[in-house]
Amino acid sequence: MTKGQIIAIGGGGFSEGSEPGLDAYVLEQSGANIPKVGFIGTASGDAERYLLKFYSRFSQLNCTPSHLPLFRRTPNLADWIMAQDVIFVGGGNTFSMLAVWQAWELAPLLKEAAAQGIVLSGISAGANCWFESCLTDAKADGFGPLQCLNFLSGSCCPHYSSEIGRQQVFENLIDIEALPPGIAIDDGAAAHFIDGQLTRIISGTEGATVYSVAPSPTGVTSKLFDGIERVNLTI
Repeated sequence: MTKGQIIAIGGGGFSEGSEPGLDAYVLEQSGANIPKVGFIGTASGDAERYLLKFYSRFSQLNCTPSHLPLFRRTPNLADWIMAQDVIFVGGGNTFSMLAVWQAWELAPLLKEAAAQGIVLSGISAGANCWFESCLTDAKADGFGPLQCLNFLSGSCCPHYSSEIGRQQVFENLIDIEALPPGIAIDDGAAAHFIDGQLTRIISGTEGATVYSVAPSPTGVTSKLFDGIERVNLTI
C-alpha cells in the first residue's frame, strides 16, 4: 500500500461550514509551521462555490491555501503537487473525478507526493478515491461499486449514518463480494492512515465515528473498531 499519510473524511468539514477541528487536524499532520494546502475540486467540476468555501475556511487557519484547476488553464501538475504540504480533495462525483485524473495521469504524482511526506486527504469523493474501491452515488440510478486508486486496501463508504440506504447497500455489496470488506465513515468523522494502516479515528462532532464493515458469522456487519486510537475534536 501507499507509504505516507492519508486522511479520509466522511462528510462535513469546510464543505458544510462545520467541524473546523477536522480541517485543522489535517493541517497539523503535515508538521509544517505554515503548511501549504492545495485543494483539488475535480469532483465538483472546479465549482466556484466550492472553491469559495475552501478559501473561506482555510484562509482563517494557519496555512497557505491554493487550488489546482483541471477545467481551466492548468499549471504544471508535478510542480504544483510537490510544492504542497497537504493535498485536500473535495467531494462530488467520484466516477467523473477519477476519469479526469486518469486523463491527466495524476495518480502517480499523488502516490509520489505521499512517499515524499505530503499528506493526502479529502472528503466524500475525496475520501473514496484513495481506496481499492468504494460505494458511490455518481449515477442517478442509485448506489453502486466503483474501482478507485488502490492507495489503501479495501472499500470505503462516506456519509454512512446520514444518508438512507447507504449502510444496507454497502453491507449487501460486500456480502455478494461486489466490494471487498472495508470501512464506513460518518459525516464529521475521519480515518487517519499511516503507511496503509488505520492508526487513528477522529470525531469532529458528537457521535461521529468510523466502522469496520466485514463478514461475520451472522453475515456482514458494521461495527466499531477495537484497539484504534480515537481523537475527539467535538467543540
